[in-house]
This record gives sequence, C-alpha cells and structure tokens, in this order.
Amino acid sequence: MSTSPHSTWPGLADSAHSEWYVGRFRAMAASGQDLQGESRLADVLAPRGARLLDAGCGPGRHGGHLAQLGHDVVGVDIDPTLIEAAREDYPGVAWLVADLATLDLPAAGESEPFDGALIAGNVMDFVTEDHRPAVIERVAAHLRTDGFLVVGCRTGTGFTPADLDATLPGAGLRLEQRFATWDLRPWHDDSSFCVSVLRR
Repeated sequence: MSTSPHSTWPGLADSAHSEWYVGRFRAMAASGQDLQGESRLADVLAPRGARLLDAGCGPGRHGGHLAQLGHDVVGVDIDPTLIEAAREDYPGVAWLVADLATLDLPAAGESEPFDGALIAGNVMDFVTEDHRPAVIERVAAHLRTDGFLVVGCRTGTGFTPADLDATLPGAGLRLEQRFATWDLRPWHDDSSFCVSVLRR
C-alpha cells in the first residue's frame, strides 16, 4: 500500500484496516442504524439537484445518500480501498482517489464548481497538522461564490474548532453557523463535538 505525507489514515499502510472499516459500516447499515445525519444536513443546506462534493468520502455513505436524494455528487478520498467500496455500493456516482491537500478536480475532469461540500466525521483528524489549512483551502477553492462547506470536528483533541477558525481567512470562508451535533443542537463552549457551516 502507499503512504502520503499529508495523511495519517492507517488504511494507506494496511489495506486490512480499510477493509475492516468498510465491513463495519456495511454491517451498521444492514442493522438499520442511522448513518445519514451528516448528509441530511447537507441536503437541507443545498438547493434541489445541487452539485455537491463529499470530501474524504470513505466508502461513500454520505455521498451515496445525497445522490439518492437527487444531487449531483462527486466523492473524493485518498484511500483506493474505500473508493472501490463506494463504487460497489453506490454505482453511478463519481468516486475519485485524490489527496484533499492537493485537490484539483478540474484536472480530473470535474471542472464545474460545487454548490456545497461536506467534510464529515473525523476526516480532518487524519490530515497531518501542517497540511490542514491546505485541505480547507483546496476544498473551498472548488465552491461557487456563496457555496457552503460543512465541517465536523472534535473539540478536545485532533482538529478543533479553533484550528478550523484559523484556516478561514486563507480559504476565503466565513463562519455562518455552529452547532454541537449534526441534528443542530445548540453550540456551547463545552460541547464535545462541533459542526460548522461555512460560506464562501
């Protein structure tokens, strides 16, 4: 397997980890667990039939759900094993292997800008610290003017709200709303998770 100077995702060095990850979420979906909170929020923010970017899409559960809702979705992940699973489970969606820190979708044939983008889960925790601003900047660069970016992050470790806020000026983004959960519970400084709605 390959490695990247921009990512600490263990599946890049050990495909068995990625296969375990795929199997875990397939089993959770089969048992009826709700795995679409993040994509439901993106759907609410987006116009009907929007063009949406699932950045760090993993095996495709969010982008696949958004495509089923009628959106034009492109999903991107650095791990080829996860992208292969997304293609198997959600055919008809554009799933691409790419590094978010150097993201250039026009070079991959996806030149049309996006109405919105989603960085869900703990994607940013697996980006090396010095490359996190580049990820936010590169994703933001693919948005239309007034397009949105929704980012989830932990508050105590890894990529925090303060880290995110520090990247916004360089990315040309502004904070529009902040919540404590994907179902929009009120944000408090002692919340354990953070969902930030950003606007270009």
